[in-house]
Parts: sequence; structure tokens; C-alpha cells
Amino acid sequence: MTGTAIRPFRVEVPQADLDDLHRRLDAALWPDELPGVADAYGVPAGRVRRLAEHWRSGFDWRAFEARLNEHPQFVTEIEGEDIHFLHVRSSREDATPLVLTHGWPGSVVEYLDVIGPLTEPESADSPAFHLVIPSLPGFGFSGPTRSPGWGTHRTARAWVELMRRLGYRRYGAVGNDGGSMVSPEVGRLDPEGVIGVHVTQLFSFPSGDPAEFEGLDEADLAALRHLEWFYATKFSFNALHSQQPQTLAFALADSPVGLLGWNAQLFGEALDDDFVVANVAIYWLTRTGGSSIRFYYEDAHHTDRPTGPTTTPTALAMFAGDFRSIRRFAERDHAAIVRWNSYGTEAGGSANDAAGHYAAHEATDVLVADIREFYAQVG
Repeated sequence: MTGTAIRPFRVEVPQADLDDLHRRLDAALWPDELPGVADAYGVPAGRVRRLAEHWRSGFDWRAFEARLNEHPQFVTEIEGEDIHFLHVRSSREDATPLVLTHGWPGSVVEYLDVIGPLTEPESADSPAFHLVIPSLPGFGFSGPTRSPGWGTHRTARAWVELMRRLGYRRYGAVGNDGGSMVSPEVGRLDPEGVIGVHVTQLFSFPSGDPAEFEGLDEADLAALRHLEWFYATKFSFNALHSQQPQTLAFALADSPVGLLGWNAQLFGEALDDDFVVANVAIYWLTRTGGSSIRFYYEDAHHTDRPTGPTTTPTALAMFAGDFRSIRRFAERDHAAIVRWNSYGTEAGGSANDAAGHYAAHEATDVLVADIREFYAQVG
């Protein structure tokens, strides 16, 4: 068997691992919490206790495992790492291939709800897609990684190889969160192959030039205030992941409640418990809580950065409670933005909810429609 072989894969977690998980949840040691502080000091104990109880007594891993296994899954070795991916082909001859990339603390679970409507649309007039949904290197069934360097740029290079290995020469790249960083780089690396990049965030920030702020409208100023709030109150995870991921990894590997509390900080409060627990359970059962956060370290220490803006046609579909991209900054980094849509969402409402961050799950129909319209435009 060659190193480029594509091997069928099924999720089959040993019962002993589930039994061990249940014992650990039953024996969890809980931290004290100051009264009346809500979430000022971090994720509240009440929320983590509720999620842990659901994980122990309400969440059915075997049913979820069966849901994953309804879709064809594969593993292939790229640059020494086993890359797991779902590969769901449409029955339509005119389907466009897409590679869909998740982020942290998400997983391939993010995109399960869009598989049906994107591959087999009800209307023959709607575009159809072949979907490739990989687990990021070091995340879930693509981990733990065995070598350093797996950040945004190396992952994008691996995705180009993966799509070529699958026989796709013309395709689109879709992303959320970390996937919104990987997907534009896929377009940069394979400009002849990638017909368009569709993301839910364009992570472009002020350069420090005061002139960049002149004439910003109220929506952009509100986006800046939201960004300042996030940096001031929610950004500790990034600093820790970027500087000392191994130090945190000991706790994430030893305690499912510790992993749940840490990852839950970026799962919006209005998300359903099954979605949150399914994502966390994948990290726990694959022992990738620690390897996944190395993604941040690799990006923080990556020195060979590309220069100049991306030039692949790019679409943004952002949601009101999520990161708010500012077009002036985004156009500095991406020279071919051809579509820019902002959507509201009925979920949540508090600053901590980040409603719409997992749009493929929270606002499936809206995101699917935006993806369809974009690729009809550029295809």
C-alpha cells in the first residue's frame, strides 16, 4: 500500500473507552465558584455541570457514531499524518466539488446538517455539490499529529493535495472559524483549481495606520467595539494556545470535565446540548484535546508568511452575533471579494452567545442558500 492510498474509515469507539469516560464524569471534582458573579470569571459551573450531566446520561454516543457512519469516510496519509475526511458525492453529474473546513473547538460535526441539502437539493435548478469534509490535522480522527508545523498554511497545502488525490481539479473552498483562515490560503496555493472561496469570517484587523479608521460607518465602529470587547474578555484561550499548549494539554487529556469547560467557552450558550457535547466527545475519545490547540502555536510561530492579498473570488456570509468583519480591512487582505452578506440570527442575544458562529448548524438554510448563490455566480 502506497503512502497516497485512500482507505475506508468507520468510527468505532471501544466500549471500554465509553465506560472509562462515564467513570471519570461520575468522579469529577468540581471547582468552587464565587456567588453572584455569573460568567465574569469564566464559564459558569452551572453550565458545565448541565453539559456534563447531559454527556453522562442524555447524550447517546452510539447513535451519534451511527450518524457519522451514514456518510462515507476515509483516511489518507499526507506529509506523514493520517487525514480523516467525509466524502459525500452528489448523484448529479453537474455537481461542483467543495472542501469544507471547520475550526476549534468545532469538528466535522459543524457540517453534518448541510450535507443533504448541498449534495441533493430538492430543486433541479439549485446547484449540487460533492463534499469533502476533512478533520483538521491534530483534530478528532485526524490526530493526534506526530509532527510540528500543522497550522493554517501547511493545512491548506494538505487540502490542495487531498483534492488532487481525489481527482478534483476544479473546486471550491468553504470555511468557518479556523476554516475561514485555511480556505483563502487554499485559493492562494491553487489559483487555477479553486473557483471561489466562501467563508463566514474574514479575519482582517487594523494595521495600526490611523488613516484606516477615517470615515468608518457606525456598523464598522460597532464591529470594532465588539472586537475590543472580545480581546479584553475572551481572548485568553488564544494566548495560552499560542504560547504553552502543552501545559494545558495535561488537564485536557486527563479530565473530560476539564475539556468540556475549556472548549465550552467558545460554544454559544444558545447551542443545543447535543451539538456541544458531540463536538467535545470527539476530542475526548480521540485524545486530541491537546494536539488540536497546537494549531494556534503553529500559526503564532510561523515565519514564512505569504505576502500580498489573495486573488481568488471570495464570498463572506457573516452572522450578527459572530465576529464582525470590516470590509475596508478585508479588502486589504483579499483583492477579489465579490459577495458580502450579513445575516441576523434568531438564536441567543447575549454577548457570550456568538449566535451564528456555527452557521452550518444554527442557520443551515441561510448558509446553504448563500453557498449555492455564490458558486452559481462564480462557477
